[in-house]
Amino acid sequence: MGLFQFRRRTIPTASKKARLVVREAKIADIPQIASLTKRAYKGFPPYTHKELRGQINNFPGGVFVAVMDDKVVGYCASLRITEQFALRRHNWEEITGNGLGSRHMPTGEWLYGYEMCVDPAQRGVRIGRRLYDARRTLAERLDLRGIVFGGRMPGYAKAKRTKKVTGVRDYLEQVQQGKIRDQVITFQLANGFEPIGVLRGYLPEDADSMGNAAHMVWRNPYDDADEPKEFRVPRDVEGVRLATVQLQARSVKDYDDFMRNIEYFVDVAADYESDFVVFPELFTLMLLSSEDKELSPQESIEALSRYTPRIRESLSEMAMRYNINIIGGSHPTRTEDGEIQNVAYICLRDGAVHEQEKIHPTPNERYWWNIQGGDNIGVFQTDCGPIGVLICYDSEFPELARRLVDEGARIIFVPFCTDSRQGYLRVRYCCQARAIENQCYVVMSGNVGNLPNVHNMDIQYAQSCILTPCDFPFARDGIAAEATENVETLTISDVNLSDLSWARSEGTVRNLADRRFDLYRIDWETREGSAHDGEEAGVGARPMGTSSPGGG
Repeated sequence: MGLFQFRRRTIPTASKKARLVVREAKIADIPQIASLTKRAYKGFPPYTHKELRGQINNFPGGVFVAVMDDKVVGYCASLRITEQFALRRHNWEEITGNGLGSRHMPTGEWLYGYEMCVDPAQRGVRIGRRLYDARRTLAERLDLRGIVFGGRMPGYAKAKRTKKVTGVRDYLEQVQQGKIRDQVITFQLANGFEPIGVLRGYLPEDADSMGNAAHMVWRNPYDDADEPKEFRVPRDVEGVRLATVQLQARSVKDYDDFMRNIEYFVDVAADYESDFVVFPELFTLMLLSSEDKELSPQESIEALSRYTPRIRESLSEMAMRYNINIIGGSHPTRTEDGEIQNVAYICLRDGAVHEQEKIHPTPNERYWWNIQGGDNIGVFQTDCGPIGVLICYDSEFPELARRLVDEGARIIFVPFCTDSRQGYLRVRYCCQARAIENQCYVVMSGNVGNLPNVHNMDIQYAQSCILTPCDFPFARDGIAAEATENVETLTISDVNLSDLSWARSEGTVRNLADRRFDLYRIDWETREGSAHDGEEAGVGARPMGTSSPGGG
């Protein structure tokens, strides 16, 4: 053997990683999906990140992406809907909940497909067919009646203009007969769908289809059409432990002294294995007590803004060290464009830090501190699902909470700062209404006590609480837990997020499902630049009451 030498041959092996996969969409896919819709729909505005987030959060199992070489090249979105809605006349805005997928009904018998797009640069790999197959598999696995959607007819306007057809029904019949080829409908017919009618005014901005759509249906071959369907929402346990801090205003020597007080409550909440702890609005005003002299409102803002980087860093470090998600009340912050805003810092236990500005400053906030309203509101993804934050006065505007819930939020945190029982009750009653009308949990956290030498902390009134919808799975009076009024304390309660799913589908009332999307909707304007509604703040009559910026 020693006379011979054998050379080891290296045989190249094929890559084990698939180049093209179809899978459920993830929140991390949103930037690529938005980019895809921009490429695919030249004549339409692309989906916003908020819309896509709502679609995924509302029905994670119903949104699919096709990923080729790590790039999203196809995407489809769907929801479950009852036969009552699926087979009657409707339009796209109504059936999708304004594009957010918020009409999803977990007990619906039909799968409704409201979006499908493929990268125009990808041809020959049947991405569209693969996405349709994913939908069919889902409908069969869920034992649904089938799939329904409104199919665009992009060739109709040209056929009508050239007088090849007399109307939209004639066009659809000729496409079915193969006399006319339509880019979309012909493809859907080849994939086993059949038209059951025409949806006029389905998508008014679709000029090529003249606003029309074919009402398309695919029936599940494994479904017995004569057998009644009854789906129930499983009464699972999806437990989350919530802690709300009712914080006593106190003089502090310096920043470290203040942060020791905050860390104490974070430590206690973490010892109780809470998933979230929330602090009150403007809880950092205590830092002004360490100043050498009493500051004017304008000087106070500048002094507090200097603490912003340290507050972010300290709360984030504590969230990671104590393994708890911290809703950092709110803190007056001077933004990059020079404006002053009231900002909540959401510090998650994975190290992520988010910001939510107050949208509606109170008259006192505008007058004394020239605080401007923010322009943006949205949900934050956490390890316990999507959440939202409404700072005090914002809870009194129902459109904001509805927007958060449509994007998938099941818990809304409300840090507040009120100086009287009347002000507190305005916030409290509105938060209870938000919990009922949106079938979600609302967590309130307020300040108590006073700081004599600090402007805007003259007197405080609070009774922090954790509120629920009013239905059988929840507390009889809609209060999971509440603090004793005007006493510093930590209030903790367990809530079951699955109870919300049950209430929305099978509850005594079903506020979200029963909305009249055919009559009203909420449109959110994305504002550019730094112009705000309150930029003339401080000019005009002084508001009533004390200099407290809160007041609900």
